[in-house]
Amino acid sequence: MKILIDNGHGRETAGKRSPDGRLLEWAYNREIARRVVTALQSQNLYASLLVPEDEDISLAERCHRVNRVCSELGRLNVCLVPIHVNAAGRGDRWYEAEGWCCYTTPGQTQGDILANHLCQAALQNLPGHRMRFDYTDGDADQEAAFYILKHTACASCLTENGFMDCRRSCDFLLSDEGKDAITQLHVDGILSYVRTCE
Repeated sequence: MKILIDNGHGRETAGKRSPDGRLLEWAYNREIARRVVTALQSQNLYASLLVPEDEDISLAERCHRVNRVCSELGRLNVCLVPIHVNAAGRGDRWYEAEGWCCYTTPGQTQGDILANHLCQAALQNLPGHRMRFDYTDGDADQEAAFYILKHTACASCLTENGFMDCRRSCDFLLSDEGKDAITQLHVDGILSYVRTCE
């Protein structure tokens, strides 16, 4: 199984930061993505960054990169996890929204199975934190036609790891404890998913 970790946004992407400027989403996503890839590789898994560049690579190019790997290895032998941080506003002030969630495309796909494993891992690694689950279709993930999910051939699930414009959430995300927990939930969820595919 080839595991692609997408770190979302680039250093020139406008906004995408906490109101105090401590959390820059492009940098935070990359730090967590690198940690996840390193941890998966230490488990002898075939994992890599989809976007090693610091620049904002277009969604079309990211999808092209994913689908090229799917063509080489077969779409059932690839999974994609884009890592993001949520926001309630435009970075102008602090809000109260918080919680962890993940997204798949509408309908039942292999991505829903990946999402189930990530949701279970989030529950285990983020005790006491709010989960923003949506059970209206029988599973916990939220659904949206995000371009990176809709236009890639493999199982894919996008995670939103707390809110950068909630002070409590931002403090947690930037702490060593928070970075370890966010990293570990991705590693645990992906490992669990890969084992079911073997």
